[in-house]
Amino acid sequence: MALFNFRAKAQTPATSGGALEAFLTGYSIEVMPRTAEKVEDFREILPTGTRVYIAHIEGTPIEDMVATARRIGDEGFSVMPHFPARIIKDKATLTDWVARYKDVGVRQGLLLAGGVAQPHGDFATSMQLLESGAFDGFDRLHVAGHPEGNKDIDPDGSDKMVMEAARWKSAFAERCDAQMAMATQFCFDAEPVIAWVNRLQAEGIKLPVHIGVAGPAKLQTLIKFAIACGVGPSLKVLQKRAMDVSKLLLPYEPTDVLTALAAHKAANPDFGIEQVHFFPLGGIKSNAQWVTENGGAAGKPARAA
Repeated sequence: MALFNFRAKAQTPATSGGALEAFLTGYSIEVMPRTAEKVEDFREILPTGTRVYIAHIEGTPIEDMVATARRIGDEGFSVMPHFPARIIKDKATLTDWVARYKDVGVRQGLLLAGGVAQPHGDFATSMQLLESGAFDGFDRLHVAGHPEGNKDIDPDGSDKMVMEAARWKSAFAERCDAQMAMATQFCFDAEPVIAWVNRLQAEGIKLPVHIGVAGPAKLQTLIKFAIACGVGPSLKVLQKRAMDVSKLLLPYEPTDVLTALAAHKAANPDFGIEQVHFFPLGGIKSNAQWVTENGGAAGKPARAA
């Protein structure tokens, strides 16, 4: 199966029937305060109601996070800030962050362990955040998923601990008032994703999956981020492509992997992927433009509606 689309834009089909458009409907996208500043008005590039995650990188002041959440919310979008457990010092800090976000209308959050090796305080896992009670009153809570495993959690290369955590989170969702879903790390190959989602369902893990996909970017950029984020087998595909000089300088586009997943979803309506979540590694505007050009009505910006 071909995993990448390196064709010129003029040769790229707008959609593959209606499957890709349906699959991209309601997609979400991720920003940081510094990248959000480069977008003059999100209504010019994103569809009405798009969920915008705000990544909280270690060292980012909470004031910058909240200001970004306020700005994007005021433009009419659903805002979902990250809550990385390992950079939150204690319950008082967590309560303060939640209160600040609530003050600007935020009622959604992505809870995750975070990318630091050692906790800065009392929290080490998203499960501890969920149990804290700090998110009572939130409408939606997302947790992290790892289609290719996570060596920080399972150093032996298995996915034993990752799957145990997924089962715990699914059980928590059964007794939680908020809607919950699993937002995943980005990946590039449809077949392992399909197998992983089917395995979740077979093991009784009922959390809907919001599958992470890298947006258009230079191949070198993708390889850098994939290594930093611990992407597994998909990285080998990127490295193989990088060895082909004729393709090295051409941009990656996620057309093929999304088309394959969309076709599988269309043929299997109960398949557990609920939405697509984009990591705009090549830029927010270029990612949004790709969806506009390839997603039909799913990519129509709010200001064009």
